[in-house]
Amino acid sequence: MAAYQLRIYTINRGMMDSWLGVFNGHIRPLHERLGIPVVSSYVNADRTEFIWVRRFDSADDIASKEAAYFASPERSALGDRPTSHIAKMEVRVMDGVEATAGVA
Repeated sequence: MAAYQLRIYTINRGMMDSWLGVFNGHIRPLHERLGIPVVSSYVNADRTEFIWVRRFDSADDIASKEAAYFASPERSALGDRPTSHIAKMEVRVMDGVEATAGVA
């Protein structure tokens, strides 16, 4: 069963536009190339939180996929650019739930 990561990042004040450039220009494409689809991403109204969801084939795949991401030359080339934007990071692993007939 698929597993998802809900990732909530508190972005340093005034850095959201810069973060979105790094995310959309580098992080999201690299995730897609490595088989870690980004299901959705959001910015809250006051523009201090960036919320996104990644999908994995199973919870067992998370560690190996993350290791491949951090070991990639593309991620290494970014250096501390991603982390320099982030004041706080929360990560929650969630299991997918199959649709159930008759549930309101």
